[in-house]
Amino acid sequence: MHIEELNAEDVEFLSGGDEKLGLIDAKRAVVGVGARFLFYPTLLYNVIRNKIQAEFRWWDEVDEFLLLGAVPFPSHVPCLKELGVCGVITLNEPYETLVSTPLYLAHGIEHLVIPTRDYCFAPSLGDICKAVDFIHKNASCGKTTYVHCKAGRGRSTTIVLCYLVRYKQMTPAAAYEHVRLSRPRVLLASPQWQAVQDYYRLLVNKTMIASCLNYPITRSPVPLTTGNLMKFDESSFVVISKSDLDGYESDCKSSRIWELSLVYRVQFAGQAALASLSCLWLRCHTNGERLADNKLGRESCSQEADQLGIGHPCLVSGVVVKL
Repeated sequence: MHIEELNAEDVEFLSGGDEKLGLIDAKRAVVGVGARFLFYPTLLYNVIRNKIQAEFRWWDEVDEFLLLGAVPFPSHVPCLKELGVCGVITLNEPYETLVSTPLYLAHGIEHLVIPTRDYCFAPSLGDICKAVDFIHKNASCGKTTYVHCKAGRGRSTTIVLCYLVRYKQMTPAAAYEHVRLSRPRVLLASPQWQAVQDYYRLLVNKTMIASCLNYPITRSPVPLTTGNLMKFDESSFVVISKSDLDGYESDCKSSRIWELSLVYRVQFAGQAALASLSCLWLRCHTNGERLADNKLGRESCSQEADQLGIGHPCLVSGVVVKL
C-alpha cells in the first residue's frame, strides 16, 4: 500500500468540502423546521381548494396505471383500492405521513416509503431507481401505483418524470409537459429538476455503453475484385530458398531479387507469347482445312460433270453447271 501525505492544497480542499457539507446540513435543518411548521397550514389550504374548486383534484391519472397526487387520508384508502391501486409510494417524512403501512396492507396495497424532505430537496438516485422499478413492476401486471408527497407537486413529480423518461422513452422536458397536461399545478424545485436530468443522463450513458457492447462497430471487409486476376501456372513461379540468399549482402540480395523478378517476368511474357502463337496457329490450321475441303469438293464435282458429259453424248458441250 502506498500512503501519500496530503499537501496544503489537499487539506484546504478537504476543509472546503467539510464547510460545504456543513452548509448543506444547516440548510436541511432550517428547511426541516420550516416544513414542519408549514405542514398543517398548507395541508388545510389544499383541502379547502379541493372542496371549492373542481379542477383542484386530490390526485390525477398522469399515465396508464399511474396516479400522481397529494398525501392521502385514511378515508382515501378504500377509494384508491376501487381505482385498482395496488401500490403506493410515499415520499413524505414520518411527520407528514397520515396512513400507516399496516392499513395499506390490510387493503392489499403494497407500500414503499422513501422519506424525502420537502421544498428544496429531491430523492436520491438510488431511491429514484427503487421507485421507478416499483412502478414498472406493478404496471407490467396491470396494477396501478399511486405516487404522492404532501401536495403532489415536487417530490412525487420527480419520481413520475423519471419513470416516464425510462419506460416511456421521453425526454425530461417532454415528460414534464405530459404531466402538466393532467396536473397543471406540478412544480419542481431546482434540485428536483436536476435529479431528473441526472437520471436521464445516466440512462443515456447506459444505453450507449450497452449498444456499443452488443453491436460493436466493425469495418466491413473490402471485397477483392477478380476482374484483373489471372490464373498462373505453378511452373511459372521460381522458388527461392534461404540457401540461395546465403553469402549475399543486403544490396546483393536486393539485386538478386530484382534479377529473379526480371527472369520471372520474361518467362511469363514468353509463355504468354507462346500461347498467343498457338492460338494463331490453330486458327490458320482450321482455315486451311476448310479451304482444302472446299477445293476437294469442287474437284469432285468437276469430275462427275466430265463423266456425265462423256457418258451422254447428247449433252451440249459448253454448258456451265453451277453447284
